[in-house]
Amino acid sequence: MASGGLKIIRNTLEQLPASERKIAEYIIAHPQAVIDRTVSELGQEANTSGAAVIRLCKSLGLKGYQELKMRIAGDLMKPEEQGYRDIEPGESYYSIVQKTMSNSIQSMKDTTELLHHDELETAVEVLLKAKNVHFFGIGASHIIAVDAQQKLLRINRRATAFTDVHLVATLIANADKDDVLFAISYSGETPEAVSIVSLAKKQNMKTISLTKYGQNTVSTMADIHLYTSDSTEAPFRRAATTSRLSQLLIIDFIFLCMATAEYGETIEHIDKTREAIQFLKDHQ
Repeated sequence: MASGGLKIIRNTLEQLPASERKIAEYIIAHPQAVIDRTVSELGQEANTSGAAVIRLCKSLGLKGYQELKMRIAGDLMKPEEQGYRDIEPGESYYSIVQKTMSNSIQSMKDTTELLHHDELETAVEVLLKAKNVHFFGIGASHIIAVDAQQKLLRINRRATAFTDVHLVATLIANADKDDVLFAISYSGETPEAVSIVSLAKKQNMKTISLTKYGQNTVSTMADIHLYTSDSTEAPFRRAATTSRLSQLLIIDFIFLCMATAEYGETIEHIDKTREAIQFLKDHQ
């Protein structure tokens, strides 16, 4: 059953206009009300309006009130989660290992719940048709871009992953009509990523974004939006730790969905690349 409604609201809360935030805060405090009330009834109870409820659903990236109901119903059926825990000064290595594992699992669960499957499907369809895919990310996001490039190259798909903004701009300027820009930025506000997506849009290039959940410049500009959970609870989580795992998880989703769509060809290409790597090992 679909879930993640409350996480979507919490991830977007600070970016909502006043009337929508009022409803969002009411839903967080009274999640059962969404299940039991109509749009107009919920609007009245939150001292706003039914129209504001509909606008909230749109701001959350949901198809409508029915999807919000389904996701929150799924939330209410789940056992209570432990949540994220940060490390402490002088903490034992054993405790750090346990917390890190728990936080990583929680982050990937949250990202999976926030996933919009129709956006994933659209992204896969676009990537399958692409002549070249240009992955772009700065800093920790570049690690994700390189991983994505490596996966596509293994199945005989053209992909790049450069950090040099001028070089990427050159690729975009000479891009084929079927080329795709895949921008990765956790914040969605990395200046280089914003500039590159803006240039790609100017060139009428198809764009995909991978950012944290919520409204941000990169995702707003992109044609297709993919998200990870927003990890802002603790300072060490913001240091590209669990967020990196969630980004890699989304790349894995994309790769495996592409692989199953062209299963026979994918297996053939993977076998060829494995044989090539083994050849190099045997002749060292």
